[in-house]
Amino acid sequence: MQSKYLYLTLNIASFIVPFAFSFYPKANFSKKWKYVLPAIFATAVVFIAWDALFTEMGIWGFNPKYLSGIYIFNLPLEEVLFFFCIPYACVFTYFALTYLVERDYLFPHHELISSALILVLLIAGGYYMNKWYTGVTFLLTGMLLAYQMIKLRPRYMGRFYFAFIFILIPFFIVNGILTGSFIDEPVVWYNDNHNLGIRIGTVPIEDAVYGMLLVLMSIGIAEEAEKRVENK
Repeated sequence: MQSKYLYLTLNIASFIVPFAFSFYPKANFSKKWKYVLPAIFATAVVFIAWDALFTEMGIWGFNPKYLSGIYIFNLPLEEVLFFFCIPYACVFTYFALTYLVERDYLFPHHELISSALILVLLIAGGYYMNKWYTGVTFLLTGMLLAYQMIKLRPRYMGRFYFAFIFILIPFFIVNGILTGSFIDEPVVWYNDNHNLGIRIGTVPIEDAVYGMLLVLMSIGIAEEAEKRVENK
């Protein structure tokens, strides 16, 4: 594999297995595409705009050694595809675990988990607002959780937290490679003046919160759309 196709290969590899299993007859994920695909697209629009702005500000950037050379505005094609391929894989994992694990183990505790996350993220985000990646990511995630808990009061958050534990495994593998694990140089570099400088392996701690926001927005929009249709 030529190194310039590394990021593209990671996107395809992340997407292709969940896509292949989307047609499993007993739990046909493709039947939920009418809710999931618009949710992923809406979320991608927000994150691509955010990504383009932070790239322009020099908060992060991309190593051309691992890119095909095709750009959309100031973003590599691979980075744009990331916001479609990775959320699809994560939302598929969430729905697959909902099918495979009948019991919602974390439902009795989901409000406590959300409350703790909201408190920590809003306080830390406000305190570190001078670090753009930390402040914006923590505040947006905390506000989304607060909106859900106060306004929407969803019943799927226990399952979301349960699924996110499993999602973090491939997340750290993919993000680990993108941030320099197992390769000579990182695919995505970060300006450490705008993050806490705390890394799990090579992955900034902010990436885990960023990933939670990305996945939760996609799942939340899809779940709420399906609920509205069912309640008609």
